This record gives sequence, structure tokens and C-alpha cells, in this order.
Amino acid sequence: MTGLHGIVPILLTPFDEDGNIDFDDLSREIEATLDTGVHGIGVAIGSEIFKFGQHDRKQLLAAVVSNVAGRVPVVMNTSAPGTALAVSLARDAAEVGADRLMIWPPDFFPTNAEAVTQHLSAIAAASSLPIVLQDVPQAPIQPSLALAIADRVQLVDTIKVETQPTVDKVGQMQVAAGKRLSVLGGAGGGTLVEEHRRGARGTMPFASQASEFMAAWSCLEAGDEAGAEAIVERRILPVSRLGFQAGDLFYHIHKELLRRRGLFKTAYVAPPTYEPDAITRGEIDRLLTRLEGAQ
Repeated sequence: MTGLHGIVPILLTPFDEDGNIDFDDLSREIEATLDTGVHGIGVAIGSEIFKFGQHDRKQLLAAVVSNVAGRVPVVMNTSAPGTALAVSLARDAAEVGADRLMIWPPDFFPTNAEAVTQHLSAIAAASSLPIVLQDVPQAPIQPSLALAIADRVQLVDTIKVETQPTVDKVGQMQVAAGKRLSVLGGAGGGTLVEEHRRGARGTMPFASQASEFMAAWSCLEAGDEAGAEAIVERRILPVSRLGFQAGDLFYHIHKELLRRRGLFKTAYVAPPTYEPDAITRGEIDRLLTRLEGAQ
């Protein structure tokens, strides 16, 4: 079995105060992420690409591919509600040098298994890139469907599980499709240890905490679950807990984390966004100050 594995962080997109992509900050983020020893880098929802037009998506990905320069695989999310658009996004990704795609099934209207498989087959034929299936709440993928898709679309070799409860579903997915698909965790990575016990071969967190996830992953691969649990509980879960309390608050927290590290000039989140109120900003400040002091 081949497929994606290890820690594959999703980049956050840096913007200037006018909402333009800051490519200098992007380069710094990529280098800092690669310096942690990650196994890949992704551009996806965590990068806010759903707010971008097709040209800007392609421009962002081209910059990422150029900066990574083949050091690790680059994964691009090309999910779209229509097959024609998804095919076009996939062709763009292949053209600028992405190594693989990540796709969830069309979710605007319900579709059956055959329609989902045809959708993915068209994308695979257009790009010839390996595909990570993305199991998300708006378009859940049951283990039986994942296996059926993988059997018919040979370029599908990985699935990222993000439908709650992720721990149980990772276990089910591993039993059903683990000999055919590499199973990854997701949804912030707060249950990394539990997912690893059930066969997960990696996770895709925010790039802002790449070093923490690499440290925890190294512990897990060395059989040190206690060490991994300590890292998750002290440094990863507090950020996830606050980040998922309202809307897209997690963007503000992770970008502020990168700003404090000197990688981003601003913590600007593209609109529309949940703007933290004074109480929440105080909570973010106290959390990140505490994490900085614990390093």
C-alpha cells in the first residue's frame, strides 16, 4: 500500500492589511514548517482557499510549489460542487506542480455512490495525480464507500477522516480499507494519540503547530504514548479547545500564533469571518502567552 503518511500540515495564508496575499510571509511560513521535518505540506480549507477565485488559488499554489522545491509532497484541495469546476481546479494543480489532490464529495445536493465515483474518476483522469479522499461532516464517507471508490479509482490511495467521532471512524476505516488506503486523522489533531492506536498513519494539522505535532508523532512512532499525550494535552488541545468555540475563530488564533513568532506581519483573516470580541481576544492573548512561556 502506498499513500500519504506522517504529519502533513495545512498552510495558513498570510495577508497584508488590504487583504492581499503576502508572499514573503508565505515563504517564511513554509521554511519554518519544513524545518520541523514534516512529511508534506497542504493547501486546503485551513488556507482559506474557499474564499479565493480560481486564479488566486493557482497563484498561491504555484508559490507554495516553488518554495517547497520538491523537498516534500505538496497536497492541494480541489474540492468543488460541480465536476467541471473540480476537473479545472485539478488541472491547474497538476499544471503548477502539486504532487497530489485532496477532495471531498460534492456536497451542495446529495449524490449517490455512483455519482461520487464518477466525479472522482473524471478528476483522476484529468490530473493523473494521487488523491486523498476527505471525509467531512458536510459530505461524510462511510468505510464501505471509501473502499468502493478506491477499488474503482486507482489514484485514490489515502483518506482523511474528519467526521465525528473521528476516533471511532478511524478505527472502522482502518478495518475496512486499511489494506487499500492510508488512513489519516484530521479535525485539528486533538485526538492524534487515540487515532494512532487505531491505525491512523498521520494527520493534517495547521502549520502553526507543526513542531508540536512532529514532536508528538515522533513519540508515537517510538512507542512513547505517554510522551505524545503530554505534548497533545499541554500544547495542542488548549489551542483546539479555544479555536473551535465560535465560527472560524481558529484562523485568528493560529494566525496570531504565527504573527507572534515573527512569521506573519498580520493576523488578518479574509472576510467574512468571526471577529473575536474583547473577551475572546483576552483569552487568545492569555493562552498564547502561556504557551510561549512553556516552551
